[in-house]
Amino acid sequence: MWFGIFCNPGGSVNKLELNNYGLEGTLHGFSFSSFPNLSYASLSGNNLFDSIPSQIRYLSKLIYLDLSSNKLSGKIPPEICLLTDLEVLSLGDNHLNGSILEEIGHLKSLSKLYLCSNSLDGFIPISLSNLSNLEYLHLYNNELSGFIPPEIGNLSNLVELIIDSNILTGLIPPTFGNLKRLTSLLLFNNSLSGPIPSELGNLGSLVELSLQTNHLNGSIPPSLGDLGNLTLLYLNFNNLSGTIPEELGNLKRIQNLELSGNQLHGSVPNSFVNLRNLNVLHLCENQLSGKIPQGIGDFMDLTKLQIGTNQFTGFLPQNICLSGSLQKFSASNNHFTGRVPKSLKNCSSLTRVRLEGNQLTGDISDDFGVYPTLNYIDLSYNRFSGKISSNWGRCPKLGALKIGGNNITGSISLEIGKLTQVHVLDLSENHIVGAIPKEIGKLTSLEQLMLNGNQFSGAIPSELGSFTNLEYLDLSSNRLKNSIPSNFGNLSKLNYLNLSHNNFSQTLPVSLMSLFQITEMDLSFNSLNGEIPSEICKMQSLEKLNLSNNYFSGFIPTAFEKMRALLYIDISYNDFQGPIPGSKAFLDAPIEALQGNKGLCGNVTGLEHCNNSSKESHKVVFLTVFPIMGALLGLFAFFQVFIAFQRKKDPESEQSDMHKVEFLSITTVDGRTVYQEIMKETEGFDDLYCIGKGGCGSVYKAKLPSGVILAVKKLHPAHDGRKGFQKEFINEIRALTEIRHRNIVKLYGFCSHPQHPFLVYEYFERGSLAKILENEDSAELLDWNKRLNIVKGVAYALSYMHHDCVQPIIHRDISSRNILLDSQYDAHVSDFGTAKLLKLDTSNWSSLAGTYGYVAPGTLFLSLLI
Repeated sequence: MWFGIFCNPGGSVNKLELNNYGLEGTLHGFSFSSFPNLSYASLSGNNLFDSIPSQIRYLSKLIYLDLSSNKLSGKIPPEICLLTDLEVLSLGDNHLNGSILEEIGHLKSLSKLYLCSNSLDGFIPISLSNLSNLEYLHLYNNELSGFIPPEIGNLSNLVELIIDSNILTGLIPPTFGNLKRLTSLLLFNNSLSGPIPSELGNLGSLVELSLQTNHLNGSIPPSLGDLGNLTLLYLNFNNLSGTIPEELGNLKRIQNLELSGNQLHGSVPNSFVNLRNLNVLHLCENQLSGKIPQGIGDFMDLTKLQIGTNQFTGFLPQNICLSGSLQKFSASNNHFTGRVPKSLKNCSSLTRVRLEGNQLTGDISDDFGVYPTLNYIDLSYNRFSGKISSNWGRCPKLGALKIGGNNITGSISLEIGKLTQVHVLDLSENHIVGAIPKEIGKLTSLEQLMLNGNQFSGAIPSELGSFTNLEYLDLSSNRLKNSIPSNFGNLSKLNYLNLSHNNFSQTLPVSLMSLFQITEMDLSFNSLNGEIPSEICKMQSLEKLNLSNNYFSGFIPTAFEKMRALLYIDISYNDFQGPIPGSKAFLDAPIEALQGNKGLCGNVTGLEHCNNSSKESHKVVFLTVFPIMGALLGLFAFFQVFIAFQRKKDPESEQSDMHKVEFLSITTVDGRTVYQEIMKETEGFDDLYCIGKGGCGSVYKAKLPSGVILAVKKLHPAHDGRKGFQKEFINEIRALTEIRHRNIVKLYGFCSHPQHPFLVYEYFERGSLAKILENEDSAELLDWNKRLNIVKGVAYALSYMHHDCVQPIIHRDISSRNILLDSQYDAHVSDFGTAKLLKLDTSNWSSLAGTYGYVAPGTLFLSLLI
């Protein structure tokens, strides 16, 4: 006897059992005719390749044939269908192609047919219904198409029908309800449509029913509650609607119940508390509402509970992890309130937690513990408070920590440096203060770091430049300062960088241009200066670049023309001059992305065309921001001389002399020209151009020849001959020009003409919040998200004026008329500080009582004294 080869008493080979013997080659050299008595041949798990020879027909006594898990290819030879004694035919897990032969219906003795995991196509032949002895039919993981023959429902001996992962269409045949011996019905991952037949409720022996990832519609049949032996029910990712039948609570043996990704509505049946054997319950991504039955938290074997992306309300199940078995818990994007269940704090079995997008409260430092196996937790966008606990540093496998959009305070614990496995760290949109700890540099696996929207201060630690795997970095909207670290150029995998709305200064590091994979970079609203390095052309993957609202100067490098991927550019409100590059990003840019510079030209609407004169002859073509500090120093010196001169005069001549002088400081170029343009475009401040009036002046809309639109606030002049008016005016302008905040209207310049002093501001097309709220149509567009964003914007502006300005500024008159909205409905506070230009007379201060939307306590006290 040889290993794996067996003979009958007559010495003839009748059995080959050579599974996993490492056989390699084809079957074409095998002498089939030499084995007339072979009844059993099992050659699975080898390296046989090429086609199945037609000579296999000589094995006429074959009962068992297993060629699975090889590399056989080609079509199934029709000669196999001549082996009428076959009871088991297993050709699965090969590379066979073509269709399933119609002649396979001749194998009347067949009880097991395994053709799974090939590349078979075409229809399922109706002739399979002739195989009355068939118990196991596995056709899964092929490319079969068309309808499932209803005649399959006549195979009364069928125990397993597994035809998932094909391209089957049409209905699930109601005749399947006749398969009373069936224990497994797996039809998932096809394109089946129509309702789930209620007849499936007749399958009393059924243990597994898997219909997920199809296009089934209609409601879940209550008859499925009659499947008393069912342990697995997968109906997820279809188009099922209606409510969850109460009858599903009768499935006492059910272990896995997955209904996710449908359109189910209503509440979770209270009968679900009877499903005591549940290991997995998935209800996420539906339209379910109401409260979760608290008894679900008592299931001792529950390991996975996913109820996210619904409309659930109330509390989370309080006993959710009493058994200590829970591994994955997701309740994200619902309307849950209250505190996190206490049972979660000591739930050491947790590996994944998602609670983001709810209204959960509590102290985040007290409600969560130490989790030795946790690899992902997302608590973002709730109402958690407290500080970042050092416990997170004791979770050794934590790969993602996301707690953005809460009310977290305090500073980052130094223990954060122990999260060496973390690849996503999101602490954004909280109230975290202090410096960014250099210990973050120890997170060598970090791929995404979001610290934006906090109150971090100081410099960026150089350790952040050591993240070799970092792809996404957002430090925007903080109080960071100093220069951008030069070693940021070492972040070779970075594709997104946002440092906007900080206080960064100095020039752009040339090393930053080495970020070859970066696609989006936002450095806007800082104090960066100098020229753009020509090496920027190395950023060949860059698609979006925002450098607006800085102090960049000089000519824009023509190297931009080499950046083929660049689609969007914003360089507005800097000090650039000369021609814009000829790249698509610049030529397609709206004027809003280029405005606020002192001498740009080019073939873009709103810019003057460039001439052929020298670079020094380029003139400003529209009203721009001047270099604030330099201009103020010059103006201050000028007015010191002027005031000293005025003091030598007698008081009687002072008023008349004031009318002989014009003081215009809007740009660094010819002030008289700009002044004349404003006077011309408003026709001497004609009421036709007036867009608003207030206690200290009127606001006019001025569209300059360059196409730039400005808001010009004409102040009421001092008619009482006050000697200190000019000094008071200049001191006020100095305070206003030092303000740089995204939620405060920009002051571009001012004119101190004694007849009509005015301030020049940024213009907002949407106008004031009051204007929008007074119009029913526009008010309807202002949904709650937009309104919340407006409130946050105003709060940020007031906080900045009260706490971050060198000399605190009190607004005195916050109301909906002083809140302007841009195209994105972001709020911008206007008319701040200008009340200080007024005399404290009763006519102006009495108006305070009518605008109590916000009044600083000190101001209110002062107004009451007056």
